[in-house]
Amino acid sequence: MQRLRLKADGRIVELRDGQEFPLAPAAGAAPDPLEVRDLRRRAHLTQQEFAAKLGVPVETIRNWEQGKRMPRGPARALLTVIAHAPDTVFAALAKT
Repeated sequence: MQRLRLKADGRIVELRDGQEFPLAPAAGAAPDPLEVRDLRRRAHLTQQEFAAKLGVPVETIRNWEQGKRMPRGPARALLTVIAHAPDTVFAALAKT
């Protein structure tokens, strides 16, 4: 039986003999830091503007872009949609 642990930074590790072994990220996993930065830059937004549009603290955007944290759950899904249709997403978010 395989024992897995989700780390605070979003990594998944396997536990064997009291040691942690990182698992390779699955295809379609969270965007890497460069992808988050690229999404923001393609939208011609500063970190502050991007954070405001997503409704997250600017520190969150900085952490994603620096690789200190990875977007998870709803944030990852939202970034995936932004990658495919940024104008539609930002227009919809502006109406809320």
